[in-house]
Amino acid sequence: MSDPLPIIQVRNLKIGYDDKVILQDLNFQVMHGEVFVILGGSGGGKSTLLKHLIGLYPPLEGEIWIEDGNLVTADDTERARLLRKFGVMYQSGALFGSMTVLENVMLPLDEFTNLPTPIKEMHALAKLKYVGLGAAAQQMPSELSGGMQKRAAIARAMVLDPKILFLDEPSAGLDPITSADLDQLIVYLSHQFGITFVIVSHELASIYAIADRVIMLDARTRTIIAQGKPGELRQSASDPWVRRFFNREADPDQPGPPLKRL
Repeated sequence: MSDPLPIIQVRNLKIGYDDKVILQDLNFQVMHGEVFVILGGSGGGKSTLLKHLIGLYPPLEGEIWIEDGNLVTADDTERARLLRKFGVMYQSGALFGSMTVLENVMLPLDEFTNLPTPIKEMHALAKLKYVGLGAAAQQMPSELSGGMQKRAAIARAMVLDPKILFLDEPSAGLDPITSADLDQLIVYLSHQFGITFVIVSHELASIYAIADRVIMLDARTRTIIAQGKPGELRQSASDPWVRRFFNREADPDQPGPPLKRL
């Protein structure tokens, strides 16, 4: 039975840079084992929020709880413990071009464990097999397609067996079929291993395919304007902008005739 308690709690969060507030009054929870998507329009602060959730930047105000610890107030020892609870896949994949795929996936093991090299290789190869790249272990990143690079980056994010995976725009730059394959992988990993996913995305097809719940950020109000299941928000969100977003409808105030479907 899954744990009913939240694995992430964000409380009264205000984020920005220097004196510029990007988002404020952020309150939400992520439950164990769910696929949780952060979405919104361009410039809405999605990636900025992600960078704060993974501890790259301190918030201006508020709390970020990872299970039993507050990442914002944690000392160095506690912070290191909390950071080990999650892995991160950046939008580009961020693989090192001078290293093989297997060596890339082994990097966190090299940095954070004292395991013998054969054990590290075995563990990294197992993760590559989980994402369908067991046969590509000795290839270089440049030999992989864009979708395969994203899969390798997910394998590296998984290699320390974290409870949470943060993915930044995983479908960016992928064709529809490759994107659908990646969606399928995310759902598989969530169901098979109980991994909690927090994903930044604006790809509607992917959101409908994978998301248990979403929050929508709004650059106008600088906060969350909708939370819930994507299908329910598409049908019954109180904010018309939210409904237009989920139905991919143009702003009626913009010039041009209404678009017709072929």
